[in-house]
Amino acid sequence: MYLLTAINHFNNTTFNSTIDTGLHRKLLHSNHAREVQPNRIWGDKCSKSDIVINQGPTDPLPSGIPTYSVEIMNVCTTGCDISAIHLRCGWFSSARLINPHLFKRLRYNDCLVNNGNPLVNGHTLSFQYANTFRYPLSVSSVIC
Repeated sequence: MYLLTAINHFNNTTFNSTIDTGLHRKLLHSNHAREVQPNRIWGDKCSKSDIVINQGPTDPLPSGIPTYSVEIMNVCTTGCDISAIHLRCGWFSSARLINPHLFKRLRYNDCLVNNGNPLVNGHTLSFQYANTFRYPLSVSSVIC
């Protein structure tokens, strides 16, 4: 368990979040800063912007294939659990087996997170994949 301090790129505020993890990893890159979401409408329970995706390189496989670590976090400020998280993922594939209950490609540009089950507020789901290049991953839809 460690304490993560993150900066909200939209209003330069800082928040702390405790994340459970057994892995020691390098700083991961976030796609969240590139994708600007509209402000939450008063009364909305959650939005796509409450799911933050970070990924970065890790040690390659013995065969030399690059490996990437992915973290998918629920940072909902209203305490919501978010389910049916779908990501834009292109033709995502991996030379390293990924538990399909955590992450699986359903069809082109549609990957399902956590088998559609809720990602509890404040929790992080993580996995590693291996491919010759990094896949850009971004949230396409969620259910609050």
